[in-house]
Order: sequence, then structure tokens, then C-alpha cells
Amino acid sequence: MEAATTTAISKLVDPVLQQIPRTVRGLDRHMRIGNIVEELDEEHRLALTDILDSYLKRMLKNEASDIDLGGPGCKGRVWYRIYGDKKPAETPTDLSLDETNVLLHNAILPSQREKLIKDKNLDFSYSIELEDGSSQRFRADMYFDLEHLALNMRKIDNTIRPFKNLGAHTEVAKALSLKYYKYGLTLITGITGSGKSSTLDTIIDANNRTVDSHIVIIASPVELIHEPVRSVVRHREVGRDVPSFKEGAIQSLRQDPDIIVIGELRDPETIMTALEITDSGHKTFGTLHTSSAMESIERILGEVPTEEQNRVRTRLADVLTCVISQKLVPSLDGKRILAKEVLLVNSSVKAAIRNNNVGEIYQMLMEGSERGMNTMEQDLKRLYSEGIIAKETAINHANNKTKMVQLLSEVNY
Repeated sequence: MEAATTTAISKLVDPVLQQIPRTVRGLDRHMRIGNIVEELDEEHRLALTDILDSYLKRMLKNEASDIDLGGPGCKGRVWYRIYGDKKPAETPTDLSLDETNVLLHNAILPSQREKLIKDKNLDFSYSIELEDGSSQRFRADMYFDLEHLALNMRKIDNTIRPFKNLGAHTEVAKALSLKYYKYGLTLITGITGSGKSSTLDTIIDANNRTVDSHIVIIASPVELIHEPVRSVVRHREVGRDVPSFKEGAIQSLRQDPDIIVIGELRDPETIMTALEITDSGHKTFGTLHTSSAMESIERILGEVPTEEQNRVRTRLADVLTCVISQKLVPSLDGKRILAKEVLLVNSSVKAAIRNNNVGEIYQMLMEGSERGMNTMEQDLKRLYSEGIIAKETAINHANNKTKMVQLLSEVNY
């Protein structure tokens, strides 16, 4: 269906709002909206669902990666991120705050609403049925914006990119494969929206297709579903199948896993758990919100108390195998292209971590091309040299802008 008009939305929402006094505000108002929504008949709820789904279908039509709606921050509009730029749709233009409150409460389960009210935030997955009979999944985050509900949804790419599209060096490819490295910690890092999940899914898929194993994926939420090929693949969603990343990782040790994927190393407990399960002889993958290999190592060390850092530094040096830090940068064709920094941990890198000389790793990256290593600046230089990105783009997305300018001066282009 086409995106609904505000008139159609009002007809569906007004019966809910008429039951709530205007004087009821804050969480009490949301609890009442939620309770009333749960009592609506199935036809009414499906009509509300169709409205939200229509915005998502328009998102797919526009090739947008994200949608935002609800709360004062959206000013009654539905916003889409298309090729990196976030702009409002032409319609609707005047959604009221309570209209989006009702639409969003209708999209979640009572148990999810309880968590939303308690934590003021909810991560979950959402799917819609398409005309061809297939489905499209979204990663959703619902939160509060000045006492009103707001929502971001990101399209989950149903297509797993071939492993060769990562452009990984042979040595790096071996480090990512259970066939060659039976244990070790690999980190996929980058800011939000940098394609970490897509890269991780590509690596999981490659192992699923080439190795007889058991893969346990712990995510919040579960995004792409991997169909078992040569491996048993378990998907465990935090909040639905397991209480936390830490608990999911610990429980997985009793499930005879070969590969454990921890969707996000978001707190000290989960980071320490990841190090411990890797040290016990498992191949572990995780993500961090960091922009470089050195920052990733420093983030892990910085998350633990000072008195624990020497012990953690030694353990990290023992288990860390590979770090891929990536960004999606604007290309000259108006789309976005992957730029990545790759660290393959060798004896020199291990020594630098153990001796607290993380700053030395940058030079090792610069000189490690024979084993597939490179800095972000070197990869941006490559993209510029190949005519894929502009010079300004390379400089803007570099972690070390001084080094970037120096490298670009070597390019005759």
C-alpha cells in the first residue's frame, strides 16, 4: 500500500487517544496507550501495522538504509537515510506526537513494552511481508524523545556478500576461517552504520559453507538469518532467547560450539567474557564501536580496572588474531564504498600489546602489506588512486589526516 495519509492515521488513532485524559503524561500515558492498544480488535491493529509497514516499503523503494519517525525531533515527518544523507519524505508532514506514539506501541509485544518502559530503550527486530511472498527484516531501536516515542529502523540486507568482495589477503582469509585457525578473537570495528554486521555475516557465511562446525550467534537483535549449510547455526537474541551477551556467551560453552559470535562487546563484563571463552580454545568474533585497530585495543584495555590491565593485556596478546576496522565512505558515483584497516596479529604485534606499546602498531600496519595488513589511510589512498573517491573524501575519513595528506601527495592523479 502507499504511505497512509494523516487523515487515515487519525481515524485509527483517535479511538485510542479519546480514552486517555490529556492530563496524563510521561510514562503513565505510555502505559495507558499500550494497554488500550492491546485491547484493540485484530482488524484495527492490522490497519495500524499496515501504516508503519507502508513507510518501510517506501523505504525499500527509495533504497534507503534507515528510517526515523516519532518524537519532537522528527517534527511530524518520516525521515530516510539515502546513500548517507538523511532527509524527510514529502508526506506525511504533520504526524502528531500521539499518533506516532500509538503507531509505535502497536509495533511491539507486551514484554517488549515492559522492557521499554523500564530501560527507556528497546532493541528488537521487525519484519514485513513483501508482494513476492518474501520478507524483509529490520533492526529497530525504540527510545524516548522528550517523553514521546521515537524509532529508528535499519534495513537488514538479506543478501550475503560473497567473501571475495571483502578483498581479504590470503593470510587474512585464513585467519578468519575455522579451517586454518581453530581459535582466536577477531574484532570487526567501526562506527554505527559502517557495515560491521554485513562484514561479520559474510565471514560467518564463509565458515558455514566451508567447515563442518557449530556456530552460535548472540545478537541484539538477530539480524540476518543464516541457513545451515555445512554447520549447525544457532541464533540467540538478547532479551528473547538469552538475558545478556555475557550470559549467552557463557551458556554457549555448554553447547559444544566451534565458533561463537558476540554481536557487540558493549561493556567490560562482555569483553572479559569474550577473552575468557577465546582463551578456552574457541574461535570468537565480536564487534566494537571503534575506528582503528589501535583504538580497539586501547578500548578493551581501558574498560578494565587499572589493577587488572596487565593481566588483560597479556590475555589479549595471546588470543587476538585479527582486527578489521572499517568505514563506508562516499564514492564518486553517489553511493558508498568500503574502506578498511586490517591488523593481522603476529609476534611483533603481540609484543607491542604485552609491553603496552600499542602506538608502535601503526608502523607495523604500514609495513605489513605482504601479510595483508594496511592502515585506513593506505586503503583510502588506494580508493583515491583507483578513481573511486575524491581527494577530500579521503582526507575527511582518515584517522590520521597528516599521514593521509602525505600519502596523497605521492599519487600522480
